[in-house]
Amino acid sequence: MLELKDFEAAADRLKNVIHNIPLSTSCTFSAMTGAEVYLKYENQQKTGSFKVRGAYNKIMKRYAEGDLHAVVASSAGNHAQGVAFAATAAGVKSTIVMPRSAPIAKVSATQGYGAEVVLAGNIYDEAYAKACEICEETGAEFIHPFDDEDVMAGQGTIALEILRDLPGVDMIFVPAGGGGLISGVAACAKQINPRIQIIGVQAEGAPAIANSFRTGERIPSDTVHTIADGIAVKTPGEKTFEYIKKYVDRVVTVSDDEIASAVLLLLERCKQVVETSGAAPLAAVLNNKVDVRGKKVVCVLSGGNIDVSFIHKIVEKGLITRCRQLKFSVLMPDAPGALEHFSHIVAQQNANIILFQHDRVQTDLEIGEAIIHVVCEVGGVDHAKRLIDTLTDDGYKVFTSQI
Repeated sequence: MLELKDFEAAADRLKNVIHNIPLSTSCTFSAMTGAEVYLKYENQQKTGSFKVRGAYNKIMKRYAEGDLHAVVASSAGNHAQGVAFAATAAGVKSTIVMPRSAPIAKVSATQGYGAEVVLAGNIYDEAYAKACEICEETGAEFIHPFDDEDVMAGQGTIALEILRDLPGVDMIFVPAGGGGLISGVAACAKQINPRIQIIGVQAEGAPAIANSFRTGERIPSDTVHTIADGIAVKTPGEKTFEYIKKYVDRVVTVSDDEIASAVLLLLERCKQVVETSGAAPLAAVLNNKVDVRGKKVVCVLSGGNIDVSFIHKIVEKGLITRCRQLKFSVLMPDAPGALEHFSHIVAQQNANIILFQHDRVQTDLEIGEAIIHVVCEVGGVDHAKRLIDTLTDDGYKVFTSQI
């Protein structure tokens, strides 16, 4: 089992490589939760993710042993960039197998760090199988993204930094996919201070660790479907799960809507671009998955490598989820002045129409009726309810599923 000296040795290898990013407190999130909320911005880390810690520690340790000539890895993106960066630094060839669904930005960045990229499969597990084939064919060494103690030791150096900045931390929330990050952080933190609670956070659509933790046995998920591609793993690691059982206190899940809302909040309030898997810990804290009131809480925001085109989708999803945009339909007379009267009411309520579709040919409409489909910018649930109530009081029949 990993000992504290292993994490300290990893930190020594990394000290002149990774960025030293102190914890940041958030008054906004603290007020929303009743806790002291601190954020560990690994989205600002070299290669844009915590993954460089484990990959660099593993590759440099093996390189020092003198028999490393080529490496292969499978990854949805962040581990890929970490391995590519470390292999190039060591002067060894790297081949990275990525799922076909991997964001274009992560593929390009991995190639930019000097790796050859092979696209195979639709999820991590299928990419992993292809990477194993390449290792057998070429004799290269496989660098596992999570189920390797040297990788786990590198990821666990995050705990050393958290405890350096906040010795009195009560809870650390960590995203969990295969388990490399949470097992490393948990093993390191608990050996320094056993009273610290370690909370794993998974997406509802990829709950393998949550299900396994509940039963005490590794249980693969039948399917994986989530916007949090970095933690979309079907089967927990064999080694990591042993550490999780020993050191982790709880594992909770969050929905894609909750994740999208957290990404949007980080953009708005903290001016931070955080990828979906990285925002999962904050989503858990903000949605009361665990009682954090009165506690000193750290959320590990594990990465920031999100495709720019995907940010737009996340923002739209977050705006709808938080009722910053309201979609509804209204039945009205198909007569001169009807639209003007409707838009006047919307304007009086300080709502801004951003999309408008007028339909007078729907089959269930009476002659002389029309239905309009509208998307408005509003200030939240209360504002949206006032708008709908005002329209209803004026005689409009309003259809919406949001509130």
